Amino acid sequence: MSALLEVRGLVKHFPVTGGAFGRVSGHVRAVDGIDFEVAAGETLALVGESGCGKSTVGRLALRLIEPTAGSVRFEGEDLLALDAAALRARRRRLQVIFQDPYASLNPRMTVGAMLAEPLKLHRLAGGERERRARVAELLELVGLRPDHARRYPHEFSGGQRQRIAIARALAVEPRLIVADEPVSALDVSIQAQVINLMRALQKRFGLAYIFISHDLAVVKHIADRIAVMYLGRIVETAPTAALFARPRHPYTRALLSAVPLPDPTAVRERALLEGDIPSAMNPPSGCRFHTRCPFARESCRRDDPRLESDGQGHATACPWWREFPPAPAIAAHGGEDQDRVRLDRLQAAFVSQEAS
Repeated sequence: MSALLEVRGLVKHFPVTGGAFGRVSGHVRAVDGIDFEVAAGETLALVGESGCGKSTVGRLALRLIEPTAGSVRFEGEDLLALDAAALRARRRRLQVIFQDPYASLNPRMTVGAMLAEPLKLHRLAGGERERRARVAELLELVGLRPDHARRYPHEFSGGQRQRIAIARALAVEPRLIVADEPVSALDVSIQAQVINLMRALQKRFGLAYIFISHDLAVVKHIADRIAVMYLGRIVETAPTAALFARPRHPYTRALLSAVPLPDPTAVRERALLEGDIPSAMNPPSGCRFHTRCPFARESCRRDDPRLESDGQGHATACPWWREFPPAPAIAAHGGEDQDRVRLDRLQAAFVSQEAS
């Protein structure tokens, strides 16, 4: 598959000011030189602890904030070279779903007005009747009724509001959607419904997703590939099944060992990390993870490891991963996946309640 989005050398340093004159005293290195690609129709998940820079990456990819350095190419075009008018036209193909569905919706506008607004802006519907028909179609696409267009955001549940946010993103017929923690504010049963809805829409319209999350139990049901971030860097990237079956980087192994099991009798050896995440203003020299890594060596304190691929789509920023003891595998897909069975059962139990 050809790359729909190409990111190279992406950097974002936020200045830190202080004192009476607001002098710059340092920089928060939120994103510090990352590369990745997203193919058409693919879902790339960005995962990691809070503060690792994954949400900043999503905003940089959409040029909602300007990068310090690097390049972002969408459909072969350099987004950073576009002026304001050209970027607005291009944004029709690039959309976002935010974490909090209530905060991302205008409480003073009806759902119909919110969905019609991008249609007017991009001139995708001729008259008022055509716009109303398109709004009704969008609502039905996400499992809501056409008469919901007359309601305001506060009249809906959290899951329904996120469906409205998805419908708004779909209104302009995008090719890539950045979903920033789209289900973290929802109950588990509603999470399953929204994830299944996003997968169905992806299959129907050929959408590509950048799915940002800290919840690996959710990510493994939607992502084709996963990129693991730590302190502004990508430390491992691989197809979802390969990452869950054979995690290589010590940080990835620790994240996966923390995924809760649905079986209360199951016992798993936890890879506990010592210490706190270092400051992004003053990251450690060498490997940024060496201060918490149980396998750290002297060279890790000195040498900054590169993200090296094995030629099969699995890349790791650790030269010693082959010498580590094997990590326990976690099933990523399959009929015996207990997590999936649990989510599907919960969805079946609550689907009638959510639709009401």
